[in-house]
Amino acid sequence: MSIDASLPPPDFELASAFPEVGWLRQATAARDWTAIRQYIDGLPQGTDRAFLVRVVAEVPGVEHFLREVVAATPHDVLALTALGTRETQIGWEVRTAARAKDVSREQFRQMHEHLRQAEQLLIRATALDPTRDAAWAARLNTARGLQLGQNEARRRYDRLAVHHPNHFTGQARLLQQLCPKWGGSWEAAHGFARECLLGAPEGALNGGLVAEAHVEHWLDLSSDGNARTEYLRQAHVHAELVEAAERSVLHPSYRPAYGWVVIQGDFAALFSMIGDTARAAAHFRALGNLASEYPWSYLGEPAKEFVRHRSAALGRAGRTGGTGRTGGTGSG
Repeated sequence: MSIDASLPPPDFELASAFPEVGWLRQATAARDWTAIRQYIDGLPQGTDRAFLVRVVAEVPGVEHFLREVVAATPHDVLALTALGTRETQIGWEVRTAARAKDVSREQFRQMHEHLRQAEQLLIRATALDPTRDAAWAARLNTARGLQLGQNEARRRYDRLAVHHPNHFTGQARLLQQLCPKWGGSWEAAHGFARECLLGAPEGALNGGLVAEAHVEHWLDLSSDGNARTEYLRQAHVHAELVEAAERSVLHPSYRPAYGWVVIQGDFAALFSMIGDTARAAAHFRALGNLASEYPWSYLGEPAKEFVRHRSAALGRAGRTGGTGRTGGTGSG
């Protein structure tokens, strides 16, 4: 019998990992801005509010409701941020995830129109309250989409970091900007990811950005030949992943935070592709049946890839007791 015969299929629903997401979607659909604002504003210091603002902004058609809120209360920083985030999402949806060479001039025009609208809203939000994390994090997305460059993106991140020095969403977005596909370099991307690892407390999710950088680097290599396999088989790549996992999601001080499903998935996918099935198994066990489209969509059809790699990892780990290294060529 297959190892997955007794395991549930992967669950990609965000609300399964974070039940408050379901309530927030319902409140948004009901246009209950008072409840939304009270909930988000009342969260403890250090909460990554950018995650929840994105949940609100992803509700289809929410831009119409948010425009009414902003028109009625033009100094509502949260409303400005949510509408700016929504306009940014609409712009990216028009552009699609295709490489720039495959995006039409008209798509770029429409994208930039939405991003410029978002910029004006978010500039107002950060001017009214420079301490709001979600607004600065959203401005990192508009900086990238409007191609404002590395220096401007770093300036915006630095403004965010003044009040939120280990802001996971902000760091993840700057990491994207630092990748070569957005005008950066792998030296800059990996260097920043390591800064995030070492700058955050042990057990913080931020160390998982080391894995994010390696996922992006792996994807950027030619899928023809052995370039991707050879990249992952480098000893230093495995060593960096082991260190990052043990300092973040495997550390005794670790507690799940917004974004944890993606990061556990990054480690599970990378260790699986390296061949270190025992380490991959630890991350699959932490996930249970929870999953996110990223990074599995990079490997193929997300559900099939998750199940395939989970089966290999848990099957191998089960035969070897679930500890120690069972494959791969990197350092232990």
